[in-house]
Amino acid sequence: MLPYLSVMLHLLSIRAASSLMLRSLTCRTRHHVSTGLGVSKNRCASDTWCTPSLMEHMLYRIRECNKIPDDVQQCLIDFQVDGKVLGKVTPKVADRLCSTPSASSESIFELSQSASNPFPTSSEHVLKLTEAAGHSLESRTAAVASVMKQLHNTGYITGWRDEMYPVAECFDEVSKPVFLIERAAASLLGVLEYGVHVNGLVLPKPGENSDVKMWMARRSKLKSKFPGLLDHIVAGGQPSGLSLMENVVKECFEEAGIPPRLTQKGVKPAGAISYTKYCPHLKNEDEGVMNRVVLFCFDLILPEDFIPQVNDGEVESFFTWRLDDIARSMDPDCSDPIKPNCYLVIIDYLIRSGAVSPDCPKYLEVLRTLRSGTCA
Repeated sequence: MLPYLSVMLHLLSIRAASSLMLRSLTCRTRHHVSTGLGVSKNRCASDTWCTPSLMEHMLYRIRECNKIPDDVQQCLIDFQVDGKVLGKVTPKVADRLCSTPSASSESIFELSQSASNPFPTSSEHVLKLTEAAGHSLESRTAAVASVMKQLHNTGYITGWRDEMYPVAECFDEVSKPVFLIERAAASLLGVLEYGVHVNGLVLPKPGENSDVKMWMARRSKLKSKFPGLLDHIVAGGQPSGLSLMENVVKECFEEAGIPPRLTQKGVKPAGAISYTKYCPHLKNEDEGVMNRVVLFCFDLILPEDFIPQVNDGEVESFFTWRLDDIARSMDPDCSDPIKPNCYLVIIDYLIRSGAVSPDCPKYLEVLRTLRSGTCA
């Protein structure tokens, strides 16, 4: 037994010494090497911004996008069409939809009782479209739009965009949606919303011992949501009729003046994140909505001399941040935070690029919770 312990202690001492030597050599000699993801490998896993407190801050930012009170969760009602669950709504929102007629005074939404329970609770009801909505894409789109327009005219739905989102059970079916819905009304039905977020990256010059920089945007103070907060250089919802890459190219040009050829040359798809959050932001008590979101992530390498341009009035200015700046903004007490859902895309980038070591505490929890929502 003693010889075995002696051998094990000897091996452990060799491993510890080797680890220290490797870390020392890595920190002293490492220069910029492209990872293909835009992060310089001149950092060590022990850098100050990869600490237990930072990992907790990352989890805080992720949880902020995944808040659903237990009492809300327990009473959510499925929104179904043709037997497919397309969304989640609260009872009071369901009642409002059912009591709001279309322009032709017909009811478009109805609550049906569970077939398995003659005395259902609110959560055992199902919200459906009535026969008045018809069965075609066009008729359902027009019927739902009529109700949502009525709610918009009364001030219940704000931030109208005149931008149509496809409603489907999953992303594979958005090319054949059940119906289309105005973007500002999508969360009212708790349907899956898809979007694209772009990490705009500037790589260090070859041989330069510095970090990648990320372009950030300052949102206009006139925006209906998150006015004045920091944002990705480019981000937008996924409308009907465009592929993800077509949408990225369009949004890059519209929001930051990035020429299509530059986007097409430097952009790469990089996965997706998802979240589900209850937003109690409507004017009436307990009539919050469910945000069920999937964001497709893209990394865009931009030339060092390229400067984004304010084009569509949604952004006030652009500037670059280093990873240290981003790490500091993760702090819950940060006075100038980034828009909540952008944090998830940025954290995903830090994980993918190797900026966050898998040896960091709670690494797997961060990784897992980046897709806490329905990712379908």
